[in-house]
Amino acid sequence: MKILIVEDDGKIYELVKEKFEQWSFEVAGVEDFQKVMEVFIAESPELVILDVNLPVYDGFYWCQQIRTVSKTPIVFLSSREHPMDIVMAMNVGADDYIQKPFNLDVLVAKVQALLRRTYSYGDTISDVIEWNGAVLDLKKGSLHYNDQEIHLTKNEFFILRLLLEERGKIVSREELMRRLWEDEKFVSDNTLSVNITRIRIKLEDIGLNDQIVTKKGQGYLVN
Repeated sequence: MKILIVEDDGKIYELVKEKFEQWSFEVAGVEDFQKVMEVFIAESPELVILDVNLPVYDGFYWCQQIRTVSKTPIVFLSSREHPMDIVMAMNVGADDYIQKPFNLDVLVAKVQALLRRTYSYGDTISDVIEWNGAVLDLKKGSLHYNDQEIHLTKNEFFILRLLLEERGKIVSREELMRRLWEDEKFVSDNTLSVNITRIRIKLEDIGLNDQIVTKKGQGYLVN
């Protein structure tokens, strides 16, 4: 399993990283603290350890951002010890709050317990699809891009998800309609065209222009 450690203190980061690697966890970190969300999406960790005091935006901000697209467990690791900091952490979606200084063995034990409660080991399917800086939320059926959110109808979401899962490949109209029928979403050829047009308009509304390419006589392609 992979853990993302968002910590700007290099010594603490290395200590925590080394400890979790001893327990055979894969560990990722953040170098540019303006891009925490991008790293989270790219790394797709099973758990996040998050400091409160960070450059640019604090940990509360990043916790809220992650919660807009994911239920991945988040543990705050902070020197702040005021009860209101703990209350704030829980209110923005954290699963636990550990104060510095901390015992590494206790931290590992808490993380392992949280992972056991959250996952059936081996079942770690991500609930988001990242695509050119946008995030398709598979739980909410919505798309996020540059702090904007668009809501998709059931058919629009299903079609966009299919195209993204086959990203880089041409998906024929027949394949799209067959998959829709298999999911009991019965659409005609004309209805499929209408849905594709609506998706394109919604994407353009948030600045994602020309994302769905029509391959004449073949189908659709998303890069």
